[in-house]
Amino acid sequence: QVQLVESGGGLVQAGGSLRLSCTLSRRTFTSINNYVMGWFRQTPGKEREFVANIRWSAGDIDYADSVKGRFTISRDNTKNTVFLQMNSLKPEDTAVFYCAASPRAGYSASYYHRATRYDYWGQGTQVTVST
Repeated sequence: QVQLVESGGGLVQAGGSLRLSCTLSRRTFTSINNYVMGWFRQTPGKEREFVANIRWSAGDIDYADSVKGRFTISRDNTKNTVFLQMNSLKPEDTAVFYCAASPRAGYSASYYHRATRYDYWGQGTQVTVST
């Protein structure tokens, strides 16, 4: 069984920063090195949108074009935690942000852009960027 616990959302003015955290706990035999961790976001009436992901073992990183240069994904191996540092936030970044985990790390970067590729999800955390 895998659980993802998120934290760090909130209200911030445009141009500000927030850091989201996602801690992975699991009771499976799948090595953590087989995981790809992703961040998605969702606004009402829309599908979940890929934001960023990171392969736990190699640290390979991929971003959506809309956040490149502003968001940074990273991991802390000692704490089984993935972070999303969000800088230069814009009102259009307002969404519920979700952490996700896939236990299958052998595919191309674009494979992990789709929410359906992930087996486990966090509870979501609201990020609101005001003008």
